[in-house]
Amino acid sequence: MPTTTRPPARPQPVRRSPGRRLPIRKKSGWATRAVTTFSVVVLAAAGIGHAVITSLDKDIARIDPFKDMKNRPAAGHGMNVLLVGTDGRDRITDEDRQKYRLGGVPCHCTDTIMIVHISADRDRASVVSLPRDSYAEVPAHTDRTTGQQHGPHPIRLNAAYAEGGPNLTVRTIEDMTHVKIDHYVEVDFISFMKTVDVLGGVRICTTQPMTDSYTGLDLTAGTHLLGGGQALQYVRSRHIDGASDLGRMQRQQRFVAALLDQATSSGVLLNPMKFRDMAQAVLGSVRADQGLGADELLDLGRAMRHFTPRSSEFTTVPIEQMDYEVKGLGSTVKWDETKASTLFRSLRDDKPLAPPRPREQGPAAVPVDVAPQQIQVKVENGTGEERLGKRVADALAATGFRTTGKPANAPDRTVRHTVIVYDPRWDRSAKSLAAALPGSELRRASGQGPTLKVIAGTDFTQVQRVKAAEPQGSQGPQQVLTGDQVVCS
Repeated sequence: MPTTTRPPARPQPVRRSPGRRLPIRKKSGWATRAVTTFSVVVLAAAGIGHAVITSLDKDIARIDPFKDMKNRPAAGHGMNVLLVGTDGRDRITDEDRQKYRLGGVPCHCTDTIMIVHISADRDRASVVSLPRDSYAEVPAHTDRTTGQQHGPHPIRLNAAYAEGGPNLTVRTIEDMTHVKIDHYVEVDFISFMKTVDVLGGVRICTTQPMTDSYTGLDLTAGTHLLGGGQALQYVRSRHIDGASDLGRMQRQQRFVAALLDQATSSGVLLNPMKFRDMAQAVLGSVRADQGLGADELLDLGRAMRHFTPRSSEFTTVPIEQMDYEVKGLGSTVKWDETKASTLFRSLRDDKPLAPPRPREQGPAAVPVDVAPQQIQVKVENGTGEERLGKRVADALAATGFRTTGKPANAPDRTVRHTVIVYDPRWDRSAKSLAAALPGSELRRASGQGPTLKVIAGTDFTQVQRVKAAEPQGSQGPQQVLTGDQVVCS
């Protein structure tokens, strides 16, 4: 089993979660493996050199997903890479199959499907997740297993791989999106845990507890350093909330952003020994098209060497109906054709998916469950410092909280630690307010009602900016997150 090393010390405390390895089921999400693979070779190209990249190039198994393809979409600007994660188990040993409970017969499907668009100026990477159960119509093809000729027919998107391999997968996605795929990268799941462990773990932040009895995921609210085993639980969990696969894809995107942040900030890409270990862990199970070679990776990596989390953006294809019944198929996911068309037009035109936003000054806002604009707060001064109550109230108002009334002096003027008094029925609002007042104490007061009370103590220094976390079930191209909005601040 790989040994997890500690990453460089961080300024804030991190809960180290157990790294036990739990069962891996067939229908798992492997978005991180695919993007990890691409990230490793691209980021490495920025700083390691031609000799290393050329040696890595030799480790990649080559396929031709574009063979005999005709009537393809017109090439747009920038580069489009199709990343797929399969449930293939041919390389799994009997020992590992038993150890990680990888029994059962694989469906030879694509569990994860993503389009990564690299802008022409190499300043931006846009990642679009395509649900594996998307309703699709495959073009005429020859079944790769039986040799039987098939005409166009409806399927779930992930089944295109089983019927016609990478070639039919590419053809189907190009027909659906009208986006020309320039490169193809395919991985299976065995490299995932090793990659995370070589990086020393990946930091994940959550505003509420996450538990999934199917995967064994059990995280408290806060910041966690996930090793390979628990990271695997995080990216494949589907039963945390009612959003199912949609919520899982959003968590996968958050994990990808955190992984990219860890890879670029930990120094692993500048450490030849650590980089070698990570590259060997990733590339042993990769298949890619011939065109994605060492020279192209070097050019791409050099152009992207100044990438930051803000340079990446993540979204999911807009959904019209999550349970679209199709005769002979059952439940599928139906795209919103109008919104999806707008999204893919942006990729073809090499335009950002996220709306422009001003560069924020100071630390990034902390995500919370309840937006500050929805929380009423009354402030009292619990110290002998004059005007502290007004200073706290003004700072909360500037962050978006709805402060009510004129700040008054508390009966006790010797309060050392700031206190938040709240009605238990508004506990989510109280936790969101506590995030804005680091180190504050939560004190329950049944019957107080919706207005929270802050008793400012001598430990008060400033108010931390907070913002409502993106809803798990949000849809549409307008729901786009950049990497710096989802990594731990």
